[in-house]
Amino acid sequence: MWSVNWRTLLQPAQSLRRTVTTAVLSNTQQPATKAADPLQPVYLTLSSLHGKKVKDQAVALDPTVFNHPIRKDILHLCAVHYLDAQRQGTACTKTRGEVRGSGRKIRPQKGTGRARLGDGQSPMLRGGGVAFGPKPRDFSTKLNRKVIEMGMRVALSAKLKEQRLGVVRRLRWYCPKTRTLKRRLDLLGWMTGTLFVTGESQVNPALRLAGRNLPGVDFKVADDLHVYDLIKWRRVVLDVSAVQALEQRLSKGWVDVVEEPAVMQSRSTLPLLQSTSTESGSAELQ
Repeated sequence: MWSVNWRTLLQPAQSLRRTVTTAVLSNTQQPATKAADPLQPVYLTLSSLHGKKVKDQAVALDPTVFNHPIRKDILHLCAVHYLDAQRQGTACTKTRGEVRGSGRKIRPQKGTGRARLGDGQSPMLRGGGVAFGPKPRDFSTKLNRKVIEMGMRVALSAKLKEQRLGVVRRLRWYCPKTRTLKRRLDLLGWMTGTLFVTGESQVNPALRLAGRNLPGVDFKVADDLHVYDLIKWRRVVLDVSAVQALEQRLSKGWVDVVEEPAVMQSRSTLPLLQSTSTESGSAELQ
């Protein structure tokens, strides 16, 4: 009969457990920092509302805003959320307790051979109440802010990939005549289904007066832009200030690795570049 020292047998396992615990604690105390992935900017050729030549100039767009993966489910959620909030919910009908009239029983319960009836406010009678009719209610639904922001990124990226997104320097017009603006938009192909978005506090008065009678054109400020607007309108034209406002609101931060020194400037200035590559976005919107 021989005896076993269990402490001697368990000593290697205990030392291994102590080593693993120390490693786990060291990892928790010093979390690894994740380096930001370098992303290439998206270039888009500038357009011009006044007919000036800007073919050699392009704008650098934030890839986290204008090059987001397409998510149709997110677009659907944002569109339903916006349309639900637009419903008034004021439909109202009267129940049998709200209809004006006497509560006297119309005829005796028995003896007439006809159907039994109560008062004249019964839903079965003409002029009576409505059973299970609509009442004023709130149709708005809740959707998280981050989902709405993702929907804006997806919608802008989809417009850019479809070549239905344009950028101009400024959304200004020189006169309030509808005829002159219509002639210019017909020349550019922007007459049908075009939404103009500016980053200023209000739309240029002359431009609004000139385009308010055009059925296929609308104007908005960047603060009032919704995901549903980007889905509804066939073509979207932004000015530089609108691009800056959208990037400031929706940007997730990115590291620029392009060699051009102009792109390395501050993102708040939104540099205008001399486009020499054929991969730049086309300003000829479909």
